[in-house]
Amino acid sequence: MKISLNWLKQYVNLENIPLQDLIDKLTLSGLEVEDVVDESARLNNFVVGFVKEKKKHPNADKLSLCTVSTGDEDFQVVCGAPNVEQGQKVILAKIGAVVPNGGFTIGMAKLRGVEFFWHAMFRIRD
Repeated sequence: MKISLNWLKQYVNLENIPLQDLIDKLTLSGLEVEDVVDESARLNNFVVGFVKEKKKHPNADKLSLCTVSTGDEDFQVVCGAPNVEQGQKVILAKIGAVVPNGGFTIGMAKLRGVEFFWHAMFRIRD
């Protein structure tokens, strides 16, 4: 059976208990811990960004050029999603991020004559 550490924290105070100590205590109580998976590691290089600007791509009818800010940096993103607008918060997959569903790594690209750092951008639903 898989259980979430966050779920367990709803029932037991785990403050200041190292993960290995928790595993040992669960094992001593008769529960076998087969594996510990850190799901947050899959989301390295995913951040929340703010669409500062959206303009039409110069060489493509259905693409836009968006400037997305993370607060520290601005990124130029070529976007094909028609529902992304200036002022929205989006999830930005930065360089080196591995998109979980596709398994591909975000990197540098050139599309329709515009060179940019390839980022994936996902709209956050209200």
